[in-house]
Amino acid sequence: MDTELLKTFLEVHRTRHFGKAAANLFLTQSAVSSRIRQLEQHLGVTLFSRYRNNIQLTTAGERLLPHAETMLVTLQRARQDVAITADQQQQLVIASTATLWDCYLLARFSVMQRQLPAISWRAESLERESMIRGLLERQLDLALLFDPPKTDDLQVEHHTELKLLPVIHSDFEPTKAAMQANYVLMDWGTAFQIKHADILHEEIRVTVRTNHAGIALTSVLQQKGAAYLPETMVAQQLQQGVLQQVEDAPVIGRNLYAAYLKAADSSDSLQNVLIQLKDIKV
Repeated sequence: MDTELLKTFLEVHRTRHFGKAAANLFLTQSAVSSRIRQLEQHLGVTLFSRYRNNIQLTTAGERLLPHAETMLVTLQRARQDVAITADQQQQLVIASTATLWDCYLLARFSVMQRQLPAISWRAESLERESMIRGLLERQLDLALLFDPPKTDDLQVEHHTELKLLPVIHSDFEPTKAAMQANYVLMDWGTAFQIKHADILHEEIRVTVRTNHAGIALTSVLQQKGAAYLPETMVAQQLQQGVLQQVEDAPVIGRNLYAAYLKAADSSDSLQNVLIQLKDIKV
């Protein structure tokens, strides 16, 4: 099957509009329509229902969707595997959330690339559900995440603990009471929220709510606010005196887990990666 037909199918699904899909794919709208007809004829089904400008997947289209995504990802990985240079023996695909890349993984990953030159890497930023699905479908080799997946097919190991510090801009007194005036509420998961509610149980003025640590740190610095942020992310600002740690608010620990497929052929390599990743000092 021509993979361009699958790419066109996914783009029409994403945009729900033949004209927008055509523009994104640098095609004419008639070319997009032709590709969808070819795919439908090849499969013997109708993939989209068309009611005026409302384009929706049919039941057959819904069933095709995960297969199309998997086929294209697998093809892309195959291309990368065969393109590995002579001095690289293996490719590993590592994934984590955008926030964990920002506050923990990115700096260590850069060092690890230099330490393990024989590995060709692919790095992904994904949500938890996408990481679990990617591991089970062998599209990912390793995922780092806060909430460990509960499935017998995956090996899950405690990797490290991130220390979340209560910090406030240096223009204010570093007290728990001062934190409540201009607060950035960072979503660190259910366990954090329970502890957080006990600590800051009084009425607080939340100016920003986010699940992205980079946004939270920027807001604290630019808007002169306060938040719970990882020690690994605010160490420089604390040293420079731009931020202060709030002494009468406790540090909250958040466990970070590594997950990979139990039957993975690369399990020995993954263990080596995890050991080196944990030992890297940044």
